Amino acid sequence: MAFKFNPQTIKKLRRFREIKRGYYSFIILAAFLLLSLFGEMLINNRALVVSYEGDLYFPTYSAFHAGTDFGLDYPYETNYRQLQQQWRDSGSENWVLMPIIPYSPFENDASSGIFRPEAPNAEKEHYLGTDSTSRDILARLFFGTRIALVFAIGFMAAVYMIGVAVGCAMGYLGGTFDIVSQRLIEIWSNIPFLYMVIIVFSVIPDAFTIFTRILILLGVMVLFSWTSMTYYMRTETYKEKSRDYVAAARVLGASGSRIVFRHILPNVLSTLVTFMPFTIVSAISAITALDFLGFGLPPPTPSLGELLKQGTQTLRTAPWIVMSAFGTLVALLTLVTFVGEAIRESFDPKKFTVYK
Repeated sequence: MAFKFNPQTIKKLRRFREIKRGYYSFIILAAFLLLSLFGEMLINNRALVVSYEGDLYFPTYSAFHAGTDFGLDYPYETNYRQLQQQWRDSGSENWVLMPIIPYSPFENDASSGIFRPEAPNAEKEHYLGTDSTSRDILARLFFGTRIALVFAIGFMAAVYMIGVAVGCAMGYLGGTFDIVSQRLIEIWSNIPFLYMVIIVFSVIPDAFTIFTRILILLGVMVLFSWTSMTYYMRTETYKEKSRDYVAAARVLGASGSRIVFRHILPNVLSTLVTFMPFTIVSAISAITALDFLGFGLPPPTPSLGELLKQGTQTLRTAPWIVMSAFGTLVALLTLVTFVGEAIRESFDPKKFTVYK
């Protein structure tokens, strides 16, 4: 059986599409997320394809190839940009196909042998310049934005999972459970978030992988951010619980879980959906602020906050760093905010509900 939206939801989606600013912002963000899944094929210091003596190699998503694999005299990973230039200069039949931006976000490319910021240079393909350690800014912005968006989406999913479950339970069960839960949430909400992040990251062993440290940061942020969602869900569940359709479901013998998941939750969809973009905005802002303070994503992970920190430290000598990072952050938050405003307006129950 094919899944179908009800008429009210179709009206709301149609209204969302009519709000061009939010609709096109959503298209841009969705396109970037889709494109970022194949980011290594666009921005990378590994070649997409290498043709050597009649054989094809695909280094981007495979194990590294030593220079000796292509007739060079060193055993470490091939420098594909140099290999491409060498074969071009010699008129070789071998060839290398590089990504559009032939630099890794972790790669130091100091042309003078000294790690320092370099201004944008199209000839060297550093279109936004390099940072304080000679890493390509465009590469770090692209992957930093991808990490921020994926992190924010994961944050939103975890916050909703906990907040919706606890809020619905408080609103539906009520009584002693509701009162005790409210007091516990109030106590938990008063624990200072920033201090906890500092304490947790000061005791994490350096032996942990970057992925593990990112998951720990996500977990800490979720633990101190889910409480606000419970109040919205508690209020909405209390309101819906008094409706006639819930009483009818009880008379028919429906269980509490069935009433909550099959009847109440679909009717509070507007509340859930309208808060999603703003939860993403708060997550991006929080992770950027933590990165700026040095308590966010572990180095050398690309991040907007780390570039902003570099930019403020080199504001006079390398203004292109802060301009690039700040411009990207503003554009990202503006797009998500436009989507949030459009969703809030299109899912406003006052536009599609008639009270008698």
